[in-house]
Amino acid sequence: MRNFVRNQITGKMKTALIVFGILCFTTTIKAQNDTVMKPKHKMKLNAGIITHKLEESKDFYTGVLGFGVTFENDFYLLLHTPDREAELSFLLPDHPSQQPLFQSAYTGKGVYLTIEVENVDEIYRELMAKQVPITIDLRDEPWGDRHFAVTDPNGIGVDIVQYQQPEE
Repeated sequence: MRNFVRNQITGKMKTALIVFGILCFTTTIKAQNDTVMKPKHKMKLNAGIITHKLEESKDFYTGVLGFGVTFENDFYLLLHTPDREAELSFLLPDHPSQQPLFQSAYTGKGVYLTIEVENVDEIYRELMAKQVPITIDLRDEPWGDRHFAVTDPNGIGVDIVQYQQPEE
């Protein structure tokens, strides 16, 4: 009888030690992951374009792509995507309220924007129906993009993309 009780206690103790070990191991892994994966600072990116074409930019992004206006004054325009996940701003060049770094207008080369969507075909059809000029026709890329591009009033290529599984 004593051996039976001792074996039962030992079995329960073994189970408790195993559970305790697993808890310690997962807690250590979670702590390491929190340290490695947690960003040091919370960040949100807002791309800005310095341009004389504030009104044209507003019309294009709101009328063609469905953006909303977050804020607007005589020299600054802040727009947001329909889901409010991202923002894009426009600033009038040479405005006296701005430092020299933010004075020069965009010259039309070297910038593009990518807008990821859930149904690129639907948006393509909508823009075609609005007779928006398409710069790059709808196409599939071997790396998984299904996309097309339009050009905004500032000459910036806007890539409308739906990510898919790449071809094998």
